[in-house]
Amino acid sequence: MALDMKQSLRLTQQLVMTPQLQQAIKLLQLSRLELVEAVQMEMLENPILEEAHDGDTPDDEISGIDALVEDSIPPNSNQDEPVSDINWETFLENYYNYDGDYYVRQDEEEAGFETYTSKKTTLPEHLIWQLRLSNFTFEEEQVGIHIIGNLDDDGYLRATLEEIAEDCGADTKFVAGVVAKVQNFDPVGVAARDLRECLLIQAEHWGLQGSLVEKILRDHFPMLEKRDIKALSKTLKLPAEDIQQAIKIISGMEPRPGRAFSDEKIQYITPDIFVHKVGDEYVVVLNEDGLPKLRISSYYRSVMKGKGKQGELTRGYIREKLRSAMWLIKSIHQRQRTIYKVTKSIVKFQREFFEKGVGSLQPLILKDVANDIGMHESTVSRVTTNKYVHTPQGIYELKFFFNSSVGTTEGGTVAAESVKQKILQLITQEDQGKPLSDQEITRLLLEMDINIARRTVTKYRESMNLLSSAKRKRCF
Repeated sequence: MALDMKQSLRLTQQLVMTPQLQQAIKLLQLSRLELVEAVQMEMLENPILEEAHDGDTPDDEISGIDALVEDSIPPNSNQDEPVSDINWETFLENYYNYDGDYYVRQDEEEAGFETYTSKKTTLPEHLIWQLRLSNFTFEEEQVGIHIIGNLDDDGYLRATLEEIAEDCGADTKFVAGVVAKVQNFDPVGVAARDLRECLLIQAEHWGLQGSLVEKILRDHFPMLEKRDIKALSKTLKLPAEDIQQAIKIISGMEPRPGRAFSDEKIQYITPDIFVHKVGDEYVVVLNEDGLPKLRISSYYRSVMKGKGKQGELTRGYIREKLRSAMWLIKSIHQRQRTIYKVTKSIVKFQREFFEKGVGSLQPLILKDVANDIGMHESTVSRVTTNKYVHTPQGIYELKFFFNSSVGTTEGGTVAAESVKQKILQLITQEDQGKPLSDQEITRLLLEMDINIARRTVTKYRESMNLLSSAKRKRCF
């Protein structure tokens, strides 16, 4: 087969993702906190950018700078404005006061109370402290540290004895003995491998060896999980009252021993946008608090106008940074405008929700909003990710308003989130002695003209972390 070279002309279309377009897309999908961090990082890297203060015009001069960047730079003029340098000697005299042994800042305020408070003790730290005080050999101590390192936040051991033995180079029986010693530590029930073992450790700690409580936990735990009092009473040949009393004691035990040492913190959400009701209309207002207001440095603008002694290389660097700064400011404004448009469209589609709550949420998909505002679905998806809106009904993520539909008996549709809310209300109002099964919930929803299958009810219930009817049953 002969090979030859030839030239051909072909016209094609392709999408080129410029760095500026990539930056705009990235800013569009950032959360509020991530946007603030990104802007602060850009301000550190780009000397052209500075934060505008109250009374300043952050970006009114952008249109003029566009032409300034593109025009050629005039030669240096004699009207140079000297840049004032910092008087470091005066600065240090005002900042520090030498006291012979150390420097003290003159305007330093008295440290707050938080400076003197200790941090919360974690579960591993609490267990290691007990381990050091216990009569452990060196080998037991090393295995014990490895065991503590394999505990989860609830205090359960998530590694097998074989895995720990292999990692520590010890015998499995030796590791089992160390695990038994660690299980005697505080909090009671720590280092258990499952819920049943955790409750048995607590029963032993409370002196319930050989009691009905221990017998139920050790031999009839599946029946206990189902709250099947009749089966327990029949199997143990004991009155139901005795079984109920034993279950009440078990219910008072701690299923998560590490709960007291949890370092979970409340995550406060700052909404990106507010929706207020003014008269009969809903007004959308962007939340600009906390977002840095950017402007172009006046000094570097004067350099571009030829008022400095800098050379062409310096001006080229400043010109590049000016382009980057202007594109960032424009991208942030475009991001805010897009969020505003999307929220405005959501308010139009979900007006019933803003009036009555989650039960009146309507089916909505990304395509509906995209067609309404004339944008692509991917843009709407990016805008609604990790963005929160403050409404008269509470704070919700923008993604919350997009959900699938469920058919009704009359041929209409209802939002899936609205169906979940109705399921939650039915379970909240049920008789805890006789909880509703998924089939009964399906029947009650059908009476509300909501046509839904039992398996769908089960899926929605599990998505809300609600237990089955057998596990929701309360005996007393």
